[in-house]
Amino acid sequence: MKMKMFTMLCALTLGATATFAQKGVEDGSRFGHGEDSVRCLKNISIYTEYVKTDNFKDAYQPWKAVFTEAPTAQVSTYTNGTKILRALIAASKDAAQQKVYMDELMAVYDQRIKYLDQLNTLVKKPSTKGSILGLQVHDYLNYCGKIDVNKAYAMSKEAIDSEKENSEYYALQEFMDISSRKLKADETHKEQFIQDYLTAANYADAAYKAATSEKDKQLLKLAKDNVDAYFINSGAASCENLQAIYGPKVEQNKTNLDYLKQVINVMQLLKCTEEEAYFVASEAAHAIEPTAATAVGCGYMYFKKGDIDKSISYFDQSIELEQDPEKKADNCYSAAAILFSKKQLSRAKQYANKALSYNPNYGEAYILIAQMYASSPNWNNEPALNKCTYFAVIDKLQRAKSVDPSVAEKANELIRTYAAHTPKDEDLFFLGLKKGTSVTIGGWIGETTTIR
Repeated sequence: MKMKMFTMLCALTLGATATFAQKGVEDGSRFGHGEDSVRCLKNISIYTEYVKTDNFKDAYQPWKAVFTEAPTAQVSTYTNGTKILRALIAASKDAAQQKVYMDELMAVYDQRIKYLDQLNTLVKKPSTKGSILGLQVHDYLNYCGKIDVNKAYAMSKEAIDSEKENSEYYALQEFMDISSRKLKADETHKEQFIQDYLTAANYADAAYKAATSEKDKQLLKLAKDNVDAYFINSGAASCENLQAIYGPKVEQNKTNLDYLKQVINVMQLLKCTEEEAYFVASEAAHAIEPTAATAVGCGYMYFKKGDIDKSISYFDQSIELEQDPEKKADNCYSAAAILFSKKQLSRAKQYANKALSYNPNYGEAYILIAQMYASSPNWNNEPALNKCTYFAVIDKLQRAKSVDPSVAEKANELIRTYAAHTPKDEDLFFLGLKKGTSVTIGGWIGETTTIR
């Protein structure tokens, strides 16, 4: 049966062989010359037909001949080669033979990279070294029983550094997988692991934003979730760890602006803005090149030291220096929260409202204002009128969840809490007030609300 198939395949190629052989003579880099060209073309036809029927065992030898003798004949030599070798690895029960196939599979990628420039001239859409390395790492992880972590990491990092936000979803999550394995084997990899996480997460976010198909978005969302999971489960994500890593190095790099910026970005992202390393890095970087980020760091530092006026002055700088409206809003909110913590309610409200001027859908800012009102409800000698302040509180909470659904649960919980403090109907009756009546809350609040 096999002989019949071989004979039939050879017959199918006879008509085309003469034409292709001449082409091979004209272009020796693809097919070789004379008899070599004819043999190569026959092998291509034979193994291609076998691949179409998933007969990878019989495809192997003619494919290998093409791979060895005509490395620049076709790009499909490499795409079909990986398909053949994956199948043979999966089908083999012999560990030694599996290793042979595995080594050949890796050689397919190495050779494709070696001849990449010539191969790219054969196709409309050229490949990149980074994309091929990403595939090589993928197969290395999936088909090699025991991997060399350092080898895998070097390949994966080169692929990600090359492709950046164009990296395939699997390459991003596998990069973090390998980096986390390297961390388990080498504690000194901790700082680089944190940087690897930031790199992979940023590229995944950028790729997700640029994706146009729903399928790509789903895959990239899954990849970002997996990248986050590797980081969270690594044990390296604690602020204590960051302080231990960056503390000594910040002192040694006070004039190295790039390094200081990296520390600031990492610690802000991971919400470790109360660590000494963050403060020192921010102040040193601000002295070299004032930015919104460095100003925020200095603001938190002086808040921790108890110098509120200096803290707020740095937040003012951060608001002025920041170009992104949403980040401006975040900095305003931070200033408001600091002032609220020190019972400077009128100033705190001003900054919260400023945050809303930059980001009208900032639900947390409305919640903060509501909490300010609730913390100081008394503005009148009449207790029932003071309790009307809680209607204004609820107004802000209702507004918060209407503009920002992400805070709805928190807002609803606070509404239930504060609704218990509103005045009773009989208390309002003696003041000539009833449901539907408007009341202006005096003092620093200055809000008009409706009794209900």
